[in-house]
Amino acid sequence: MVRLNKIYTRTGDDGSTGLATGPRRAKFDLRVASYGTVDEANATIGMARLHISAEPALAELDAMLMRVQNDLFDLGADLCTPETGEASGFEPLRVVESQVARLEAEIDRLNAELQPLMSFVLPGGTPASAHLHLARTVVRRAEREMVELSRREGEIVSEMALRYVNRLSDLLFVAARYANGKGSGDVLWVAGQNR
Repeated sequence: MVRLNKIYTRTGDDGSTGLATGPRRAKFDLRVASYGTVDEANATIGMARLHISAEPALAELDAMLMRVQNDLFDLGADLCTPETGEASGFEPLRVVESQVARLEAEIDRLNAELQPLMSFVLPGGTPASAHLHLARTVVRRAEREMVELSRREGEIVSEMALRYVNRLSDLLFVAARYANGKGSGDVLWVAGQNR
């Protein structure tokens, strides 16, 4: 269990932050940016859930997103605890395959009820859908940062963490359509409409 008795420590006043294993990194470091963007994605999902929880027909979707929000804390912990090859004295929290498999099953579950897609979808429709599209774009940014981090020498990002964030953006796309009347309220792109 996590216990936070004191919210400010003053240790970050110099522009650095501590990783779970102890070393300090600049607050603009790509690893810190990656888990910061994961946190931002979590907050945007929370905003979407404000609209979803008000709709009894979306209770299942709300429960899915609650699980995702918890998973995103796991992902943040995973990223905040870089693999070093050295003993850390504790078992680091890592994203695992069952979390990825659950997302895939939930994507399939929601997608089975959606109207077929005949065009690209513009972010919009219901407030819940618009917020889920926003969350999707934030997750895509987190994914780009995590992939870039994984390509840097000496930096490791687990395969499961990368797979999870990739599937999550797919889930959020499907969830946005589901929240838009199972696709009936989607706002569709019309190529060249305003030429």
